[in-house]
Amino acid sequence: MSHTPTGTALITGTPEQLRTAATEAIATARDTMAAFVAGASTLPAEEALELYDEARATLDGVLHAAVLVRQAHPDPLMRAEAEATEQLLGRAGTEFSLDPAVHAALAALDVAALDAPGRHLVTRALRDMGLLGVDRDEETRGRVRALQDRLVGLGQAFGRNIAADTRELKVDPAALAGLPADYVAAHPPGADGLVTVTTNYPDLFPFLTYASDAAARERLWLLNRRRGYPANVSVLADLLAGRHELATLLGFDTWADYVTANKMIGSEAAAAGFVAEVSALAGDRAARDVATLLERKRVDEPAAGELRPWDLGYLTDRVRSERFAFDSQSVRPYFEYERVKAGLMAVAGRLFGIEFRAVAVESWHPDVETFDVLEGGRTIGRIHLDMFPRADKFSHAAMYRVVTGKRGVRTPECALLCNFPQPTAEPALMQPSDVVTFFHEFGHLLHHVFCGDVRWAANSGMAIERDFIEAPSQLLEEWVRDPATLATFAVHHGTGEPIDPGTVARMRAADEFGKGLDVRQQMFYAALSLELHRGADVDPVAVERATAATHLPYPYVDDPRMHLSFGHLDGYSAFVYTYMWSLVIAKDLMTAFDGKDLLDPARAARYREAVLAPGASAPAADLVRDLLGRAFTFDAYRAWLDA
Repeated sequence: MSHTPTGTALITGTPEQLRTAATEAIATARDTMAAFVAGASTLPAEEALELYDEARATLDGVLHAAVLVRQAHPDPLMRAEAEATEQLLGRAGTEFSLDPAVHAALAALDVAALDAPGRHLVTRALRDMGLLGVDRDEETRGRVRALQDRLVGLGQAFGRNIAADTRELKVDPAALAGLPADYVAAHPPGADGLVTVTTNYPDLFPFLTYASDAAARERLWLLNRRRGYPANVSVLADLLAGRHELATLLGFDTWADYVTANKMIGSEAAAAGFVAEVSALAGDRAARDVATLLERKRVDEPAAGELRPWDLGYLTDRVRSERFAFDSQSVRPYFEYERVKAGLMAVAGRLFGIEFRAVAVESWHPDVETFDVLEGGRTIGRIHLDMFPRADKFSHAAMYRVVTGKRGVRTPECALLCNFPQPTAEPALMQPSDVVTFFHEFGHLLHHVFCGDVRWAANSGMAIERDFIEAPSQLLEEWVRDPATLATFAVHHGTGEPIDPGTVARMRAADEFGKGLDVRQQMFYAALSLELHRGADVDPVAVERATAATHLPYPYVDDPRMHLSFGHLDGYSAFVYTYMWSLVIAKDLMTAFDGKDLLDPARAARYREAVLAPGASAPAADLVRDLLGRAFTFDAYRAWLDA
């Protein structure tokens, strides 16, 4: 068993400690893997597979820390060392995956002597090693190693350039007309008499939602969509070219076909068909949404003949306010960050019988809060919340693994990186969409913690098919729309009054508006990621323009550059369709709950047992079938889209 430090001990350490830990982990993992290869045919199958599992877990323990450091640590020296460490560990992992002796040892295991999760682990490992080219000649395997190493570095550079590119817009104070009072107070004019608004989320989204100055919205929207330009032009070109070379080297026509081969969807053609089908399903509803928004735009601009992207947030909010009597600004006082955080934890506690206990530990930044997750007085996990924007931090929202759990060996640990408004002397009031994001990311967190008691570390939740991974987090979003759930924490920060049921009903009705446009927007993202990976020498600007024309029912921009700040092109590459595919599954999973009593712990326990706790111990489709008693279908999704 490895004694290399992992988790926060590395994240809060020094560059030298991170480098040393990586070196030690690689040496230990190699020794353990060598023992596996030597003993695969003589040791009992479970004992041999334990060696394989721990060899992989030893690398992952340091790799998780390095990835989090790269995305969140304030020290540039630590981030630089984390990038180097991530590449070093990636090489070691590829070395194992391309080792014919490791493959032969796995294939020689007496899988009949293993439990079902162990058999599934072996099946997945053999499949993925085959996809990487373990059965190819040494020259080909050498080229695969070089390409894999290069792609890791390019992905790091792509993300680094996005994180470092926060842009600022100077506007006249009059451009803040329509924005909430707390936003205006937080943006006083500078010495030049102008107000500075940034592309950080707490600045960006409220401005695009509430600012009545269309010209100012346009400037900020365009500024945000040009993040990563020009730094990522060559990086993305090299990333796409490298992926295409790797895919064709391994016998696939495109990267899109290669990267979908081990997903639920199975192929590039199936992914493209899914995107086209969903986009078509949403077409009529999106057209009605556009007509409604254009009608509203003409109230302010009688001669308006079309919508533009920077109109959507503002006009959608206006329609929701005027047609559904729902003012999104009016509910922000009910979503004060600290109350939402405590409320979300309480909801999770009520559903799953757990509690969150704050603990004082060293962290990588003063903003980070740490909580132990307890069940029946026993610690079953640890979470870290790094929730506010800062320079060079990951600029979106995501869950990052810190420690992968394994029964009797390691307790799971993970971190949320978000970019919400930060409490100061004034309360931090969240947009309703921020609350949805918080629940979404907390769904990932719960998944990681609850699958931390699996027999095999390689069967942790994040190892499940990547196009299923969003389903549990999208499912938890449903609780934000539940009146009984909101009543437990949505309390006015000033008066202490709970949000009234009428407001919740109007919020839910208003939330239904714009659904068609939202789906088409997601299909634009999905198609963009897929089409960028469906050939050689693609022109990203032309691809973005073409996919926008196909899926967005309003004019786009002439010189699109959003692809250069589209961070999902690193982690998700060609399979951003995942979000909608997972939503189809999430809507079906929702049928296992009682819509009139979403806080029923018995149904939540069944869901946890069937879907979350197994992690990747079985195919995702089998986990869904275990909960629902049938294969998942489109029916619930279609009903939701048509509602």
